[in-house]
Amino acid sequence: MPERPPVIAIDGPSASGKGTVAQGVAQALGFHYLDSGALYRLVAYAALTRNASLESESEVAAIARIMKVSFSGNTVYLDGREVSLEIRTEDVSAAASRVAAFPAVRAALIDRQRGFREPPGLVADGRDMGSVVFPDAVLKIFLTASAEERARRRYNQLMEKGLSANMALLVQDIRERDARDSARAVAPLRKCADAIEIDTTAMTVAEAVSRILAHYAQAVQAP
Repeated sequence: MPERPPVIAIDGPSASGKGTVAQGVAQALGFHYLDSGALYRLVAYAALTRNASLESESEVAAIARIMKVSFSGNTVYLDGREVSLEIRTEDVSAAASRVAAFPAVRAALIDRQRGFREPPGLVADGRDMGSVVFPDAVLKIFLTASAEERARRRYNQLMEKGLSANMALLVQDIRERDARDSARAVAPLRKCADAIEIDTTAMTVAEAVSRILAHYAQAVQAP
């Protein structure tokens, strides 16, 4: 059986910098990139726009199974329409955290996520990339930062996109989301025993990318 393409799994809480750092690592290595959070945001956005009940696991899971999704760089399409900005609002973020707690939704998306594993390799970021989706990842990273720093980053992202935000509410939302993601019954947010934890509170993106690339070089050289 041919060797499967390598995967670098980067997990961590909301706004820890996973996406930006993972994209930097993927670009440096020439690997594919999977933003697993975008899939859950797409499910949440589709549910909201179709007036589905976010309390109904069966309704939301049905949407996750049938929605047509495509990516082109940082551009995201749902049913043929670009929704890159729409899925990044705070309302959709909060809804995504709720629907991600449904086992049927996670089951509906797991094969889609694994389908991104293609040569020469994949960098995948999310909450359960190393623990559930790619347990055989050659390198597992748990990226974190203080709640205040993560709120500041999210605030700046929203401002750059012309969206409104309140810093105090962002800190509160991040703490609530951490608690919800860590407490859910299926695929809770947690650091894998074999993951390397990196605190990016005082790090630049370039420093975090460099640190992960160094760990990857060590991982692929290991016997």
